[in-house]
Amino acid sequence: MIDQKLRDFLEHKTNEYNRSSFISEDPVSVPHLFRKKQDIEIAGFFSAIFSWGNRKTIIQKSTELMGLMKNAPHAFCLDNDASDLRRLLSFRHRTFTATDLLYFISFLQFHYRREISLESAFTKHGRSIKEMLTGFQQYFFSLPDAPSRTKKHIANPTHGSSCKRLNMFLRWMVRHDDKGVDFGIWENISPSQLICPIDLHVARVAKKLGLLQRKPIDWLAAEELTEQLRAMDRDDPVKYDFALFGLGVNEKF
Repeated sequence: MIDQKLRDFLEHKTNEYNRSSFISEDPVSVPHLFRKKQDIEIAGFFSAIFSWGNRKTIIQKSTELMGLMKNAPHAFCLDNDASDLRRLLSFRHRTFTATDLLYFISFLQFHYRREISLESAFTKHGRSIKEMLTGFQQYFFSLPDAPSRTKKHIANPTHGSSCKRLNMFLRWMVRHDDKGVDFGIWENISPSQLICPIDLHVARVAKKLGLLQRKPIDWLAAEELTEQLRAMDRDDPVKYDFALFGLGVNEKF
């Protein structure tokens, strides 16, 4: 049974945080600097991957990287030379180093020279989000020069990870409404398929609201929470991420 009071509360909080004023203080602000689809994808991908720790630092480092890529990330990935790549050698964000960055660029060049959109890097591996994320991680590290140290930056649900950052990236690319936060530029994944990004803040709120029983914050927890959210909105369950994140981070619920 759906708790109507809880649903009404989450709808209210979702509407409170799912608005354009939310953008400037969130890593989603970085892909919002661009208009070209592929630039949005690449900027969003890096911003999501960098999303652990302080949000101001995440935005700063993501914006710094876009500058190093001449604020044209798609063109940079497709066509760069040794001098372009040397400029990246000083870049670092926490444990993400130049070694990781150069491989990310290599993969993106490999993919975009064959495909129009990054969406196909996910959708060609299966129909469920779990299949897509598992296949994406394998595809991402399929190049012969893939550094073993870089693998920690792309999560895999079959290893138990909640895949919070990749699920957030998928939300940005897939969801579409009239609020202006999420982009909705991918057409082959439905919002109803998405899995809610979950971290310590979201899990804490979800447990207090009775939406999550599982203790470890892992893939099974992400699935459990998403199923509870689907009971309130089967077509767009992950919209409630706005409410859970806002309650956890902004309101310390």
